[in-house]
Amino acid sequence: MAGSLIKIDEEIVTSAVASVTLGGTDWDSSYDVYVVKIVNLTTSAGILSLLARFLNTSNTEILSANYDRAAKQLRTGGAFSNSSATNETYMNLFDFGNNNNEQLNAILYYFNMNNASEYSFYTIEQSRLDPYTELRGLQGGGVLTSAEATQGIKYYTNTGLTDFTGGKFTLYGLKK
Repeated sequence: MAGSLIKIDEEIVTSAVASVTLGGTDWDSSYDVYVVKIVNLTTSAGILSLLARFLNTSNTEILSANYDRAAKQLRTGGAFSNSSATNETYMNLFDFGNNNNEQLNAILYYFNMNNASEYSFYTIEQSRLDPYTELRGLQGGGVLTSAEATQGIKYYTNTGLTDFTGGKFTLYGLKK
């Protein structure tokens, strides 16, 4: 497995930004599976959602209401919960709590990105420590129910503000 992940793109957030885009003009279409690693993501806002959209082959966001998702949230301090939605105009990856001291890590796998005849889809594994030291995890996935080639992902929050204050986003191609 050593040497299986080939770094394609990386964005390191050190000051407040509204969004992070991976791929796009840096896209390498020679892979079947892509991995995005998000490490130590912090935000400046309280309650917000981390959202994402695929980029089409023209490097523009796919805005159609064709994003579906489902996930299970795991908590050390409360009951587990399910979340799901269909026909959204974005991928709702996970929610931050009510304080800006949370820190988040996630691994996302993306499939069929280069295939214009198939749906692009993803799986997600995420963990975060909220400001009250409750560990939360999330396991799930989603799909763009429109067959089109995609070549990147834009990450942003539901506020549209410069909410990302720290963290590292890395895009890898998974070599066979």
